[in-house]
Amino acid sequence: MRAALVHAAGDDKLDIRDDVTLTPLGPTDVRVKIKATGVCHSDLSAMSGILPQPMPLVPGHEGAGEVLEVGDHVETVKPGDHVIINWRPACQQCELCVGGQPFLCMKYVIESFTTARLRYDGDKQVFGMAGCGTWAEEAVVPWQGAIKIDEDVPYEVAALIGCGITTGVGAALNTAKVKPGSTVAVIGCGGVGLSVIQGARISGARAILAVDPLESKHALARKVGATHTCTPEQLMEAIGEVTGGTGFDYGFEVVGKSASIMSAWQATRAGGDVVVVGAGAMDDMVSISAFSLLFEGKRLLSSLYGESDVRHDFPRFAKLWRSGHLDLESMISARIKLADLNDAVDALRGGDVLRQIVVMD
Repeated sequence: MRAALVHAAGDDKLDIRDDVTLTPLGPTDVRVKIKATGVCHSDLSAMSGILPQPMPLVPGHEGAGEVLEVGDHVETVKPGDHVIINWRPACQQCELCVGGQPFLCMKYVIESFTTARLRYDGDKQVFGMAGCGTWAEEAVVPWQGAIKIDEDVPYEVAALIGCGITTGVGAALNTAKVKPGSTVAVIGCGGVGLSVIQGARISGARAILAVDPLESKHALARKVGATHTCTPEQLMEAIGEVTGGTGFDYGFEVVGKSASIMSAWQATRAGGDVVVVGAGAMDDMVSISAFSLLFEGKRLLSSLYGESDVRHDFPRFAKLWRSGHLDLESMISARIKLADLNDAVDALRGGDVLRQIVVMD
């Protein structure tokens, strides 16, 4: 089959080839024909090494497709079902899973670093990003990594739900639990940032400030729910204009940089919630004084994968799309082919695109 490989962290170009194969299906595995997959900034971070991944690697973790084959012990899906790939599958048995935090389960994260499910050039092993590797025509995932979705949901929409929507909308609905009538600032207006904005709008926030250095993104931010927009240099002025200088009830960081985390901190009022959504580097340190942590009364929260239980949230977000509450089509900036992925990665580095979706032949 065709797939896009990166051979070593830091490689600028993908090796797009047609000799990639999958390892045999295990009794608890599901083989999926990928129909659509997103080009997410986390994929770029995996290629560059900011997000550590085993190499060589097939990137891609935001995908949807059709079940081709299931292992003997799989009962949740069957061939022909439409599924969304869950890049953070949960074992559903450990204390974190049973305790309501399946997004923190580490079982399959660990396995993704030790189990290579793909081969190329004969029998050379290749890993899939986050155990998925959706920049390929097919993928094998554990049964917990294939969540059934209604057949009327287009694959392109389903792919977005697989990562960007769940991460962003979930951050607003699940992590922050944004209250009606509140004020929200969102630092970073990529695909996930726009999803946070939509989650805040759905929650009933009265004012939503979208902050991004590229003014070309401001119009779409307003289209999906932002009431105000500004560049980072205009943030202090916007705080005064929107909140009277007190700061926002919620500040979301959706870039993955210490500087933008500090911007979200500064934009948030005393007693407000600062929510870190962006995936940053391990050596990018954030410095907040112990005095401020206590006396400003702000809560510093992380939101991994929107703190979602995808078994419920994937169908939930599909229903919000179906009812018109989630605008997903506007977030697709381009539909491309697998062969176009190098150009797509270059465009992502440039920062001007939102979600490019690979539509498989």
